[in-house]
Amino acid sequence: MGRLDGKVAIVTGAGGGIGREHALLLAREGASVVVNDLGTRAGADAAKVVAEITAGGGTAVANTTSATWDGAASIIAAAVDGFGRLDILINNATAGRNNDLWRFTEEDWDLTFAVNLKGYFAMIRSASPYLCRQRSGAIVNTSSGSGFGHPSHIAYASAKEGVVGLTRTVARELGRFGVRCNAIRPLAAGQSTKDYAVKTARWTKLMELTMGPRTGRIQPQVFDPEAIPPRKIAPMVVWLCTDAASNVNGRTFHVSGDTVSRLNEPQRERVIQRSGGWDLDALDATAPSHLVDDLTNDYTLDDHPELQVFEE
Repeated sequence: MGRLDGKVAIVTGAGGGIGREHALLLAREGASVVVNDLGTRAGADAAKVVAEITAGGGTAVANTTSATWDGAASIIAAAVDGFGRLDILINNATAGRNNDLWRFTEEDWDLTFAVNLKGYFAMIRSASPYLCRQRSGAIVNTSSGSGFGHPSHIAYASAKEGVVGLTRTVARELGRFGVRCNAIRPLAAGQSTKDYAVKTARWTKLMELTMGPRTGRIQPQVFDPEAIPPRKIAPMVVWLCTDAASNVNGRTFHVSGDTVSRLNEPQRERVIQRSGGWDLDALDATAPSHLVDDLTNDYTLDDHPELQVFEE
């Protein structure tokens, strides 16, 4: 008996990479799976993933509708009409563009948000009536470590951080109906990682100086497919959809290789109070010593003048 026998799941962006692994593991645990993917990425193929699932004795159908506002209702209907119900939604579809932020076009910004944030909301919006009426369901949204700050990836980083706020809000709004919503920030290496490294080569040094734990020092990003393969992401995602995680709602987890981390929720670090409120003189007198005295601007990169040349 599988942990998800009788359940029905949708996985967007499941034609390859991390999403494929989610779909395969869900099916192995007994869920019937709607494998959704447009097939625009190199090697992504929803029908091929379905063939893998059925060859292993599982149940799945392919769906190539875009997981955006216009396509969301159709994808949900594919699950409900095909399998009679819906229990699990894994929002994994993605899209993005890289550029200097001052070169970003509205079209590229909108494309990224249409899939990574607006699309996720649209999928949840369309799924929620079914989940709430049956008073059960699990949603897992794919955020990203890019949300911590990612030069050249301004739209993607913004959208993926928005996914965390979306997740927290869905958990608070739908939790009363027995519906849970959590998020992951996955880190895995595969063909798309190699393609990405080539595409973003002009920003490699800036990323290495600003995205690691020791800002200002070159920290090469090492992505070893053997150590952090996509298949190591799926177990945590699928586990969040099982009854064993019934007490987990509105939380975010970083998942990479052999490590799963529960991330803390935002909280106040420093607090200053003043009767009657604050004015600029009072802030000048108090904030430098009591509010921001431990902070430094880590991103000036004074030791790297070659990166301070602005090119339009």
